[in-house]
Order: sequence, then structure tokens, then C-alpha cells
Amino acid sequence: MLQSFVSRYYEALLDTDRDQALALLTKSLEDGVSPEEIVFEVVTPAIERMSRDLTRDLATTLSQHFIAAQISEAAIEMLLPLFSSAPEIKGSVVIGTSSGDFHGLGKKIVRGCLRTKMFTVTDLGVNVPAERFVDQAVSLGASVIAISAMMVHTALGPDGALKVRQILRQRGLEPRIKIIVGGAPFRFDGNLYRSVCADAWADNGIEATRVIAGLVKEVPPA
Repeated sequence: MLQSFVSRYYEALLDTDRDQALALLTKSLEDGVSPEEIVFEVVTPAIERMSRDLTRDLATTLSQHFIAAQISEAAIEMLLPLFSSAPEIKGSVVIGTSSGDFHGLGKKIVRGCLRTKMFTVTDLGVNVPAERFVDQAVSLGASVIAISAMMVHTALGPDGALKVRQILRQRGLEPRIKIIVGGAPFRFDGNLYRSVCADAWADNGIEATRVIAGLVKEVPPA
């Protein structure tokens, strides 16, 4: 029964049919499937499959993936309160686009993928000053700052990841807060993240969850 549900849910994602996807979740709950099973055996594998399709054979489009990430977030918000016990949160992430950059699509996809993997995510939006990234990370106890940039000049700009690194260093926060970057410029040059003094970069939302999970483990306990 669950496998049939998985297939129908994935079809709803491909069709970007939010109402159908959430209705399937509700029906599955009514049929006795636990919310934990739905999250970890349906919702998360579905968004991972879409990410593989997008990056490997282009069976899905970026816009489909964006809406699928939004549907996944809605599913998580609906199902988490129904868990038999509170799920373990894997880490806290602050995410936003670099100062001067107003492209928010990729960031939103990453945010949705992180939520399915039990990360707390605070989205600061677009055109985020370096100081705000750091201030919010400190205020929220986040261990990772994720910075997206879709243009070379915002990726390498003086108020982007480079300045975030400078502020972390000045405040003695480097051991506590890691930096990950992403976006088109970093895909063209796999070593560009080193030029902006980031700790890592990721090519897509699913890869970002894996890399961020590793960065969180590098942060010493508070």
C-alpha cells in the first residue's frame, strides 16, 4: 500500500499539484500510516528523487523543483505536530541571498530540502547584508550560514561571503559558525568557494543537506 502511495505522491509533485499531494498525505494518515513513515519514507525520498532527476537527466524543471520544495515544506509543517515524539532537530541554519542579489529561487529549494531533513531553517530573504547573516546566526544559535548568489559579482562582492567570513573572524565566531555557498557561479568553478573563504559549497538542495549535516558535526558543542 505504501509503495502505491509513494508513486501517487510523486506524480502529484511532478504535476505541481499541492492540493492533491496534501490530500494524499491526509488519506494516508486516515489509512493508518504513521506521520513518521510518511515523512521519512514518502516526502523526503520524493524530493530527493526530484533532485536526482533535475541534475542527472533533466526529467524535471527548476520551477517544478521549486514548487515541490514548497509542497514538501507544507507537508512537514502538517506532519511534525503529529509525531509520537518530538523529532531530533539536526541543526539550525540561516539562509539568504548575498547582498545585491535578488534571485531567491535556488535558496527556497534548498530551504525546502533542509526542512525535510529535520533542520531548523531561518530564511532571511534576498539582498542580505553580511552583518545581518552573522547577527541572526548568533541570535538564533545557528551553526551554519548558507549564502546563495546567482551572479559572479554578488558571489565575489565585498559584502558577500567574504565579509561574512571577516565578521566571524573579528568576533571570534569561526569555530561556532560555518559558511556554505551555492548558486550558478560556484557550479562553473568548483573551487570558487575557496576564493570567498567559505567552508563548503553545494550544487543542489539535496547535496546541500548532506554538506550542511557534515558542517554541523564540525561545530563544537555549546
